[in-house]
Amino acid sequence: MKPLFFSLFISATVFSQTTGADKMNIVKTNVTAYAFRNVNLTYERVINKKFSVSAGFGTMSKGGVPFSNSFLKDTEFSDTEVSMTNFTLEPRIYLGAGYGRGFYFAPYYRYSAFNVDQVTLTVDYSTGSSDPLKLSGKATGNSGGLMVGAQWFLGKTDSWVLDWWIVGAHYGKGKGDFRGNSSRPLTPAEQAELKDKIDNLDIPFVEYTTTTDANGANIKVDGPWAGVRAGLCFGYRF
Repeated sequence: MKPLFFSLFISATVFSQTTGADKMNIVKTNVTAYAFRNVNLTYERVINKKFSVSAGFGTMSKGGVPFSNSFLKDTEFSDTEVSMTNFTLEPRIYLGAGYGRGFYFAPYYRYSAFNVDQVTLTVDYSTGSSDPLKLSGKATGNSGGLMVGAQWFLGKTDSWVLDWWIVGAHYGKGKGDFRGNSSRPLTPAEQAELKDKIDNLDIPFVEYTTTTDANGANIKVDGPWAGVRAGLCFGYRF
């Protein structure tokens, strides 16, 4: 009798391990990001019951600022075009059922690249003239953060995946170069006024330096880089 119970115990243990540990690969996409033109894909590899590693890529094609009509009333931003690319590397620590299922903590690294064109900065000079300065440029950032989420397996064979990014935040360092072109040559006095105006722009969490010349201004960004993550992902497990 004892050998029989022992055999049943071993069989049940092996069955539970194969049931939990099969289908260790997950491919998914953040469906909420498509509202912002962000096409994205994430691959997650389950290592064991508690740990997995994922890599994600997302890109937002060049176009207007998403939902800008809802929160940007200034006509200086009406023609602005932006594009963005990001890459994320994320280990996960699962606290629940495991093998890719349940609540998790996810420390992560993210690289981001951001392009902007056609930002119009209208400068009113003391001479009484005004000049629309056209700004464009690129910034990149490297940051680390932490996300909390939960993941479920759906369907009769647990092949479909629902991943809720509850909230995540990251912080790091960014650099960028932007150029503003004037519509006409600027006098030395106007160059000084232009520098003063740009230096006194109230841009939260952004550190930058400004240099001017007869054709406009150069803006160099070098400072903090921060962001948040949230979303709902749908995918397939195999």
